[in-house]
Amino acid sequence: MTEEQPQTRTPETAETAGPGQTPPGEIAEGAGGAEDTDGAEGTEDTGDTGDKPVKQRKNGLYGGLSDELAENMKSGWADTERHDLEPVPQAGFAADRRAALSARFPGERLVVPAGNLKVRANDTEYPFRPSSDYAYLTGDRTEDGVLVLEPVTTGDGKLGHEATAYLLPRSDRTNGEFWLSGQGELWVGRRNSLTENEKLLGLPVKDVRKLTEHLAEATGPVRLLRGYDAAVDKALVDKVTAERDEEFRVFLSEMRLVKDEFEIAEMEYACESTARGFEDVVKVLDRAEATSERYIEGTFFLRARVEGNDVGYSSICAAGPHATTLHWVRNDGAVRSGDLLLLDAGVETRNLYTADVTRTLPIDGTFTPLQRRIYDAVYDAQEAGIAAVRPGAAYRDFHDAAQRVLAARLIEWGLLQVEDVDKVLELGLQRRWTLHGTGHMLGIDVHDCAAARTEEYVGGTLRTGMCLTVEPGLYFQSDDLTVPEEYRGIGVRIEDDILVTEDGRRNLSDQLPRQADEVEAWMARLRP
Repeated sequence: MTEEQPQTRTPETAETAGPGQTPPGEIAEGAGGAEDTDGAEGTEDTGDTGDKPVKQRKNGLYGGLSDELAENMKSGWADTERHDLEPVPQAGFAADRRAALSARFPGERLVVPAGNLKVRANDTEYPFRPSSDYAYLTGDRTEDGVLVLEPVTTGDGKLGHEATAYLLPRSDRTNGEFWLSGQGELWVGRRNSLTENEKLLGLPVKDVRKLTEHLAEATGPVRLLRGYDAAVDKALVDKVTAERDEEFRVFLSEMRLVKDEFEIAEMEYACESTARGFEDVVKVLDRAEATSERYIEGTFFLRARVEGNDVGYSSICAAGPHATTLHWVRNDGAVRSGDLLLLDAGVETRNLYTADVTRTLPIDGTFTPLQRRIYDAVYDAQEAGIAAVRPGAAYRDFHDAAQRVLAARLIEWGLLQVEDVDKVLELGLQRRWTLHGTGHMLGIDVHDCAAARTEEYVGGTLRTGMCLTVEPGLYFQSDDLTVPEEYRGIGVRIEDDILVTEDGRRNLSDQLPRQADEVEAWMARLRP
């Protein structure tokens, strides 16, 4: 996926309610394909704080709830508490990350929400994904969670923090919430108990439904990751400042610049799974030709859901002239023999780390001479960019190296009237056809560490453990009258995920071929 857009995208303020509130769209009788079950007035909903009735759904088929049924549903259920749980593999790494965060902000209360469910339409929600910072610091992936680091003084007089994850408990079987609420466990699945979550996450866990009251009474300095939980934002509105919270957000982003052992393993797996997804696509290109780009999107998505959590971003399945649109995610166009397919996609692991890989493939398995000329130029640019990745190098070096190669080729092809490469780069004239920067940081976000200070990111120095994409491209728009007609509608991008190592670099996505001859041979082996 090409580099982040120039403007900074801030998280949407959650439309749904936070801890202790009933989310819009929550219904007593459930959501989705099942028939509605109507709760009686006065029935409590433990998705709240226990003092509000489970709401009835308008036009539900059951008009009420008999006392006899309510009583019947309270009992006869087995104890399903799990007692033999071990901490998740990420737990120790998350503890180390929390310790680093604690050391940076001694004596201050730190609040990091996961976020809430968001309504897709009426009473259905989007699949939930927690805020990346919350997942990074806890290993938890459930909605409505909030991590709070409370300032404490240790036994030796040093300032530290006590971390607590505030989470939803099990649905209450005694008041009917488990089957009457749209977010009850018989509708959306069993939640972990608070005790179970303590064992899994390796830190204290408390009931999130009481958190906003606790935060409202808090004293002393507070820093909040804003924009993910409206109820938490409201509870702290008079205790935080925009400047301090922005400093907090920036530090959280910069913490992820260097990946730890757990994160590197996740990135390796994401790339391996992504490579399998690309192979899946090549095997069904004939079916895509009979349908559309959506067949390609669906094929890759199947791999992502089976082996991971999801795709890490909307897959770009751009065939023919659509390849000249950087983020073509409509994926509704024709797939034609003789054209190129630009496939930019990544599997997101179940711990939310994503690959970000692009290959440009000849749909019929063979590049035309012009397609190959353009492809080879992009390949050479990527080779130059990857070679510039090493510890101690300026971050910008890989971008500058790749752009220099592309500028030289554009001059060689007679597309630029200025024949001095340095002058072309100074004026940015190559950007008419290269368009975007040559890469970005990668990790738990596809555009990872986006809030980091410029001097630590684009203006910084590469360090061992950083992971970034190298993804040059050339894009000749269908309506570009400054290039020969045969160039128009051709777009090529090649992208790989590069880990900075002590002695240079490692291409995490090298399971997929890049050189033109190798691409053709690989496709020939896979196609029926």
